[in-house]
Amino acid sequence: MNNSHYPATQAAADPARDEAIASGHFYLVGGGIASLAVAAFLIRDADIPGARITILEALDKPGGSLDGAGSPQEGYVVRGGRMLESKYLCTYDLFDSIPTLDGRSSVTKEIFDWNETIRTSSKARFVRDGHREDTPSYGLAETHLLTLGRLSIEPEAMLGDSRIADHFEPDFFETNFWYMWCTTFAFQPWHSAAEFRRYLLRFAHMTSGFNQLHGIMRTVYNQYDSMVRPLRKWLDERGVRFRTNTRVVDLHYDESGELNRVAGIVCEQENRRVEIAVGTQDKVIVTLGSMTAGSSLGGTNQPAVLNHDDSSGAWALWKTIAAGHSEFGHPSVFADHVDESRWLSFTTTLHDRTLFRLVRDLTGNVPGEGGLITFPQSNWLASIVLPHQPHFLGQPKDVEVFWGYGLHIDRPGNFVSKPMAECTGREIMTELLGHLQIQAEAPRILDDAICIPCLMPFITSQFLRRKRGDRPQVAPEGWANLAFVGQFCELPNDVVFTVEYSVRSAQTAVYTLLGLNKSAPAVYKGQHDPRVLYGAVSALHSR
Repeated sequence: MNNSHYPATQAAADPARDEAIASGHFYLVGGGIASLAVAAFLIRDADIPGARITILEALDKPGGSLDGAGSPQEGYVVRGGRMLESKYLCTYDLFDSIPTLDGRSSVTKEIFDWNETIRTSSKARFVRDGHREDTPSYGLAETHLLTLGRLSIEPEAMLGDSRIADHFEPDFFETNFWYMWCTTFAFQPWHSAAEFRRYLLRFAHMTSGFNQLHGIMRTVYNQYDSMVRPLRKWLDERGVRFRTNTRVVDLHYDESGELNRVAGIVCEQENRRVEIAVGTQDKVIVTLGSMTAGSSLGGTNQPAVLNHDDSSGAWALWKTIAAGHSEFGHPSVFADHVDESRWLSFTTTLHDRTLFRLVRDLTGNVPGEGGLITFPQSNWLASIVLPHQPHFLGQPKDVEVFWGYGLHIDRPGNFVSKPMAECTGREIMTELLGHLQIQAEAPRILDDAICIPCLMPFITSQFLRRKRGDRPQVAPEGWANLAFVGQFCELPNDVVFTVEYSVRSAQTAVYTLLGLNKSAPAVYKGQHDPRVLYGAVSALHSR
């Protein structure tokens, strides 16, 4: 990829804008992928010196939800794995400018080269009764197909804040299509029908190969090592300032002019409250909310505990600044329904190769090739992913790591009579081995495994029912120096819970706030391609 089709030409002369670019400082609240992308676009496309960009992050390192940490001795942890696909145009535009850690290529080229080497092609999207199911049928009835068709053509505004379950009969949620859909994207029946519709359209081009996960792309390592670390290194080399352990708690405003502006950023740092003065030429870009706020880790012999305390302060900040400012959205819609947004993931570290060998023999896929394996008979609706090894930089050759999660975490297991949310890592592994019908080797695997559960109260909060105005615009109307990025601002047509959404918001914020004559590449709309449409319809009608 290259950037030649996104010219960095500026708009007509604007002295105020030009002065801001020449002398203004940029404060980015939050250190996730959205803020990191903002910093990169400011440097690359607006020639802003890195020394004039400050990232304020409550935690001790940047990366946000794209995390990865641990050791072979204590166990590795990834809270989740984001899928990529070829139409993430903003993401690949950004990372085409970022070298890999070894400097051999760009991150984008590395991703595309890697996925040419190992293409996702699942031979066991489902495992039932210990047996794999190759290319399972979607199992949709005519009524389901008619509803899917209606949702695809009905304007989003007509759906309001309705649930997916408001549009389908209960039997839809027992179809193979739903099991594949909800476990790939983490949808629940009570989630937003409008978001479900966006996904139907956004991924129409992948529907024909959905039952084998064709088109899904992965990074060489976990996304922290493969994406965040190279991007952070690039920003460090250009002098971007990172202020970690700095929690932003409020913004102060000047509302006396024609346009409102942020005049101060209130932070808590080492139990001290300080205010950063924001000059007339400065800009403030805030990441709203956090899907991984309040995450808590358990252990092999300890369950994760539900944690309502958001140490990042992301939700509290949004609620504070939105009070009295409806143009900043309605955070309570997303933050105050933990019972509808939580689920549990787990990361297992193995020093014995038995489990990987047995899963490879069962599925017919080598690690990294098969993608998500779901157990539809699981009361927890559990799924696992065995990535290519090593999954972490520096991971020893004799160590293997895999990840999994469950959607129905309040139901007792099939083999462990406890809800998943209350299980230790060992109990989660016991349940998994039961579904794999691994008996003889189970004690050996269990004694070796380091399984760390992670309970995330807000992980699907971006899917909760919402209506127009609940998510603010990237550039809120009436404000001169403020923009919002991340999963909780509004970007028409694109889909939340993706790296692409965060990067697109960042690109949009930079170009809009600085008045650059540029725009983020348009969202790919495969549903307007007759070949894509024919393939999707044919696949959905197959029995």
